[in-house]
Amino acid sequence: MGSGGREHALAWKIAQSPALTELHCAPGNPGIARHGQCHPVRAEDAEGLLGLARELAIDLVVVGPELPLVEGVADALRKNGVAIFGPSRAAAAIEGSKSFAKDVMRAAGVPTAQALSVARPPCVIKADGLAAGKGVFVCRTQEELEMALPAAAALGQPLVIEELLEGPEVSVFALCDGVNAVPLPAVQDFKRAYDGDEGPNTGGMGSYSPAPDVDVNELVDAIHRPVLAELARRDAPFLGALFAGVMLTENGPRVLEFNCRFGDPETQSLLPRLEGNFLEALAATATGDAQQVEIPAGADAAVTLVIAAGGYPESGDIGSPITGIEDAEAIGALVFQAGTAVHHDRLVTNGGRILDVTALGSSTATARERAYEAAARISFAGARYRTDIAKEAAVVS
Repeated sequence: MGSGGREHALAWKIAQSPALTELHCAPGNPGIARHGQCHPVRAEDAEGLLGLARELAIDLVVVGPELPLVEGVADALRKNGVAIFGPSRAAAAIEGSKSFAKDVMRAAGVPTAQALSVARPPCVIKADGLAAGKGVFVCRTQEELEMALPAAAALGQPLVIEELLEGPEVSVFALCDGVNAVPLPAVQDFKRAYDGDEGPNTGGMGSYSPAPDVDVNELVDAIHRPVLAELARRDAPFLGALFAGVMLTENGPRVLEFNCRFGDPETQSLLPRLEGNFLEALAATATGDAQQVEIPAGADAAVTLVIAAGGYPESGDIGSPITGIEDAEAIGALVFQAGTAVHHDRLVTNGGRILDVTALGSSTATARERAYEAAARISFAGARYRTDIAKEAAVVS
């Protein structure tokens, strides 16, 4: 379920499984259509999805984006006997409400940023609910705070004010069956729009894996498993991908936020590194039986570049012809389509983040070099991408 780059990466990975008989996507995109049949049903349309699942005798539904989960699509399918990889509405509130997540973390004893009663710099202003990755405002100065407050208020949601934490940030994922948590490799993403981590937050402009000096088993023990236990205690067991955004501070790891699904663009760097049968791991997780699941990671590193529309994140682009994808793939890159459409048999832009270019290599430096070489072969009007994705990590890899 879904139509972005993350869902293209999921479809690409699932399609490699020998256990797969048919792959269907709703609504999908032109890239996803290379791996399975796409159906014009929105990911938030619970009734339409249930009808499609029954018509096609679907064995497993895998949810990509957060909105259908927060709105309870998994509940509608699960109560009608459809196995689904994705949490219930009650469990998805870990992403749907920052204040709920704070309450869960307090009860579970998971370290997080301290809540503040008054907004004064330095601080972080967050929209309480979903904002497509654009609801977080980092305010180091009074000027930034004065710009952030009206922008945050315009989202029309309650606001959460937190202390500003410093340190490297990592994305830590675990496959969770309600009780057990299976750690996946750590990923680092780049949220700011422009080089040097300048500009507004976005849905993500790039990522790489593995993140350096991260013990995912230790972090999952300290973060995911206590939260899983607390959600189960609240009669909201979490089945799906639990994603913690973690700041590695001088005083230890602190959770910035939880998400109830795979990240975007983290997934595009994560999945190409995974070995083993990914589809069977998803199925075991969805049916509450992940205790024996093992998903090892290969030795290669992965780097992903997001090629965005010129006006992103303020605006997207629709209808500009895209060229060069075949050239990028010919030199070994993976090109996941995020915001694309087909018009008169031509692939064109259809969104803000248009393409994700992922390359593998024996080191982060090698993967980075290959990703940029591939991205340079792709073109559409106004195309842009950051030039510093994984730059610091490449120096030490």
